[in-house]
Amino acid sequence: MSTAVKEAIFFPEASATQGTFPVTVVSAVEAADGIRALTLTRPGGEPLPEWGPGAHIDVHISPEIIRQYSLSGSPANREAWRIGILREPESRGGSEAIHDRLEAGDTIWVSEPKNNFNFGPAKQYLFIAGGIGITPLIPMIKACHEAGADWRLVYGGRSLSSMAFTDELLALGDRVTLWPQDTNGHIDLAGLLDAPDAETEVYCCGPGPLLQAVEGKFDALDPGLKCALHIEHFKPKELPKGAINLPFTVICDYSDVEVEVGADESILDAVQRAGIQLPSSCREGTCGTCETVVLEGIPEHRDSFLTKDEQASNEVMTPCCSRSKTPVLVLDL
Repeated sequence: MSTAVKEAIFFPEASATQGTFPVTVVSAVEAADGIRALTLTRPGGEPLPEWGPGAHIDVHISPEIIRQYSLSGSPANREAWRIGILREPESRGGSEAIHDRLEAGDTIWVSEPKNNFNFGPAKQYLFIAGGIGITPLIPMIKACHEAGADWRLVYGGRSLSSMAFTDELLALGDRVTLWPQDTNGHIDLAGLLDAPDAETEVYCCGPGPLLQAVEGKFDALDPGLKCALHIEHFKPKELPKGAINLPFTVICDYSDVEVEVGADESILDAVQRAGIQLPSSCREGTCGTCETVVLEGIPEHRDSFLTKDEQASNEVMTPCCSRSKTPVLVLDL
């Protein structure tokens, strides 16, 4: 096989970015209505980096547009990766570019795998998926199936035609329940979560309303019955009604720089404007790339990445979207 790399269709300059490398799109197929599945390999055929269930990669579309997509194939397969991309109705250029411009044979730049949705051992597993949220759960489910673990999946979507990878999931047996909304209504979260076994690990990924409903049901559980909940957000949470942006000051302790953050800009934009380099990716509080230590002040958390306990501790924050409740915020930058 030739080791030549075709010029990247998106962002060839990503080769200068640490941790990125080119991959070839071996296939690009419609996995369901509005969902495209890409199979990726290295141009020279060398093994891809190792990864575990729940991992994702960054796809570099432009210097300003980097999108995260979950790996949904088998971690044992070092020859190829699979990702699924939903065409977002209000795409800001990411999913639209992949659906409209990317074809088999094209080269794109991606990152090493990252994992903010770690999968661990448990007595029992309950998987709850909504739409494209099935993608990070598939490797977990298959790992459970292969290990003979006790697991169950409830997978919802607008309709059966909009739900990807259903054939391979149904092949795993009657532990899989498909829940199309147009015929079944919303997933019966009360039946799933009102009295779970305390040793059950719940893994959930999907659209914001589903995640909020699951979190609400989970919060209402008796503490003695609570199982462990693991959630992966693809989109930022909606801001509370009445949320407003006020200006405030950020003191970058390490750099000894004071930055004024305007009402119409993020902390990330303000500190980068001041010449302070801070890694970032999603710029909307879902990936955690820009996570920063808080030394003084109280952040106003608007991210979907940190857990409730992490947010309550106020020890770290995501400067790409979160703000400050105090006039001054001191960060370890």
